Amino acid sequence: MKKHTRLFFFFCLSVNTIFAQGIFTKITQGNIVNTPADSRSVNWVDVNGDGWDDLFISTGPKIGQNNLIYINNQNGTFTALTNDLIVQDSSPSDGATFADADNDGDLDAFVVTWYGKPNFFYRNKGNGTFEHDTTVLTANFGTYSETTAWGDYDNDGLVDLYITNSEGSKRNLLYQNKGKNVFERITNDGWLNEMDASRCANWIDYDNDGDQDLFVTNESNQPNDLYRNDGKGQFTKITEGDLVESERGSMSASWGDVDNDGDFDVFIANADYFKEQDNQFFINNGNDTFTEVVSGAIVSDGGCSYGSAFGDVDNDGDLDLAVANGFCTGAMKTFLYLNDGQGSFQPVSESLDTPCSFGLAFGDYDNDGFLDLAVATCKNADASPLPTNLLYQNNGNQNNWLKINLKGTQSNTSAIGAKIKIKARINGKSIWQVREISAQSGYCGQNSLTAHFGLGKAKKVDEIVIEWPSGKRQILKKQKMNQQLNLVEK
Repeated sequence: MKKHTRLFFFFCLSVNTIFAQGIFTKITQGNIVNTPADSRSVNWVDVNGDGWDDLFISTGPKIGQNNLIYINNQNGTFTALTNDLIVQDSSPSDGATFADADNDGDLDAFVVTWYGKPNFFYRNKGNGTFEHDTTVLTANFGTYSETTAWGDYDNDGLVDLYITNSEGSKRNLLYQNKGKNVFERITNDGWLNEMDASRCANWIDYDNDGDQDLFVTNESNQPNDLYRNDGKGQFTKITEGDLVESERGSMSASWGDVDNDGDFDVFIANADYFKEQDNQFFINNGNDTFTEVVSGAIVSDGGCSYGSAFGDVDNDGDLDLAVANGFCTGAMKTFLYLNDGQGSFQPVSESLDTPCSFGLAFGDYDNDGFLDLAVATCKNADASPLPTNLLYQNNGNQNNWLKINLKGTQSNTSAIGAKIKIKARINGKSIWQVREISAQSGYCGQNSLTAHFGLGKAKKVDEIVIEWPSGKRQILKKQKMNQQLNLVEK
C-alpha cells in the first residue's frame, strides 16, 4: 500500500453565540465550522491513540465528496487530516462506525455509501492514518446503505458488523468476524431477509442477559425491529409491544438508562420527508417489555428528526438528550432536553436554529470533564448552498464527573458491549448509573468510546463495576472524582 503523508491545516477556535441556557458556546472559527459540506455522520474517535478524541464527519451528496477528519491538538484546536485514503474517496458517504476490528490496538473504520456505490473498510495503520481494504465485507458490490455498527454479538472477542439499507435489495447485512481479517456474511437466518427501508442500527443489551441484542429503525411508516440475542448466534424477533408495533418514519434510536434503574430505555427520532412527525420515547420495564411515554415535549415537539444522542451535558448524574432535525420546511432546530433526574425531560428554550442537520454526537474533546457536541449539517434541497458543520463547546459548571476508558483483552479490544456501572451519593441519594460502550449511539452518530458520568456534588465514587463481554467482572472501590480511569480487562 502506498504510504500517505499528513498535511495539516492549523486553526484556532474562537467563540460567540451562547445557547441552551449557558450550557454550550458555539464555535465560529476554524476548519470544522467553516468547511462547506453536505455532511452525514459524526464520530468522536481517538484515531491516533493519544488519549484525545478526534472528529470524523462523513459527507454524502450524490456526486460524491471527500470525508473529513480533524485531529485533536490537545489544546482546544484541531488540524485537518489530508492526503489520506479515508478523506479521499469522493463517494456519497452516509453512516460510519469505528472500533478495533482486528484487535491490534487502534480504531478501524467502516463507512457506508448510498446510490448503489461500494462501501469502504479502512484499516488504521496505527498512527491515525488509514489503508483501504478492498478484499472483505461489501467491497465487491454496491449498496444503498444508511448506517452501520460494530458489535460483538457472539462474545468471541471480535467485533462483527451490521449494515442497514433503505433502497436496492433493502436486505440488511450481517458479517461475522472470523479473525485474521476474515469476515463471513451470515445469510441463513430468515430475519436477515426482511425488506424494510432501514435507517439506524443499535447493538444493545436491552434485557441485561450479557449479550448484545439488535434494534433497527425503519422509515416509510414501517414498524421498527427488535431482535433478541438468544446466544450462539441465534436471534428471535420480538413482534409484540408498543416498541415494535407502532408505524412511523423512524430514523434514529438512542439507548440509555434515563431513570437510573439499571436497564436501557430508548428514544426514537421520527420524520416524514419534509413533514413533521412526533418523536417517541419508551421506558424499559425490565421484564422484556417497554412502556411508551405519551406526554411531554420530548414526544410532542414535532420536527423532522434524524440524528440523536444521550449524554449528561450538565454533569448532574442523569442523561440528557440532543436531537438533530433536517429535510423539513421552515426553521430547523437542534432540540436539547434536560433530564429532571426522574427520567422526564424538559426542553431547553434556547435550542439553536440550524441548517438541515443529520447526525450528531457527544465527546469531551478538550478533556475538561464536560461533554461537547458536534452536529453534521446537510443540504435541505438540491438548490440549497452547502452548509458548514457545527461544534459546541460545553461551558462546564461546578458539578463533578468521572470518565472511564476500557481496553479488552479476552473481550474485543475496544470493549464494545461492555457495561460500566458506578455508584455515588448524589443529592442525598445513593445512585447507580450505567453506560454500555457502543460504536453507534444514534443514526449517523457515535459518541466517544470513553464513558462519561456526571456526579453532581458527590464527594467520591463509592463503587465501579465493569461487566466485560467475556463475562468477567471487575470491581473498584472509593475512587476520586474529576479524573479519567484507563482500565484493562483482567
